[in-house]
Amino acid sequence: MLSALLDCRVRAAKPSSKVSRMARQTRLVLWTAALGIFLFILLRLFGQQPHQATLSSSLVFQNKEDVSSTDEKTQEIHIAAIVCGNRTTLGLTMMKSALIMCSDFIRFTLFVDNETSGVLNETIQLWPDNILKRMSLDMRPVSYPEDNTDEWKTLFKPCASVKLFLPSLLKEVDSVLYVDVDTVFLSPPLHIWQHLGKMNHTQLVALGPEMQDHTKGWYNKYASHPYYGKFAINSGVILMNLTKMRKFGWEKYVVRVNEQYKNRIVWRDQDIINIIFHFHPEKLYVYPCNYNYIPVHCSITSLCQEAEQQGIYILHGYYNAFINDHLPALKAIYTSMQQVPFLWR
Repeated sequence: MLSALLDCRVRAAKPSSKVSRMARQTRLVLWTAALGIFLFILLRLFGQQPHQATLSSSLVFQNKEDVSSTDEKTQEIHIAAIVCGNRTTLGLTMMKSALIMCSDFIRFTLFVDNETSGVLNETIQLWPDNILKRMSLDMRPVSYPEDNTDEWKTLFKPCASVKLFLPSLLKEVDSVLYVDVDTVFLSPPLHIWQHLGKMNHTQLVALGPEMQDHTKGWYNKYASHPYYGKFAINSGVILMNLTKMRKFGWEKYVVRVNEQYKNRIVWRDQDIINIIFHFHPEKLYVYPCNYNYIPVHCSITSLCQEAEQQGIYILHGYYNAFINDHLPALKAIYTSMQQVPFLWR
């Protein structure tokens, strides 16, 4: 499988020496990431077991009302995701990667439809007890604003608009890390969670950049609406201070922007977020591209210097990059994480 990492290009016929050099650098980054996963799994299987939080009850729930009190934990990370339609396997792999990569307690909130809820619950119940003791699961039905419900349901992809309304859907939550289900953690989630403490008093959301290239960037070439910065931001990995977002009136901006630009936006939920931060850039914290490493960062040349220097922290396989064969390296990393079992203790 690691041999697949020898080619991270979509099309690169007769590349220039500079392009070839950058492509080699990109392949090296992804090969190193895959090797790191392999060594990390070996360490978990045969090495010292990680510290685990002590809890007083079972932590797999169907509904939030079922949540029982737990002992105090030194560190808790809250991850939210949307799992609809045929994306159950992606969601399970995302959760598995987060748990494999850290020993902190993780509180998962999943917004699900009828098709996925039963499969998720049945599968997770079979995970080992030592894994279940390090997590909680709160599954909630997907829901939309009462006004224009049908429009929000079909915004871009099924359930995609739910992420825009997390401040009201998670009223009791202060902060959350939202991730698209086609993401894989290649480092402890704590790495990105710690950016909450780096945000200043005005910043309410943290996001990573889209493709940072004048010649290949989609937004700077094709967008007919405002967007953040020179190249825009990607909405696949969002660190949210929900308390600040509620005070800002986030969802009112979402509705107004959609009304004003609905005939000009293509990537819908991501475009709405970009438009908001175009007009309120002081509200956004931008973390490096290796916290949301997307396929365009390595399709032909390397466009994420931080990944070359520090490695990839979160891999985001949008455009079905984990499923199709356009970027074998990304598919190999995802498949490795999907197939590795919870074997230790």
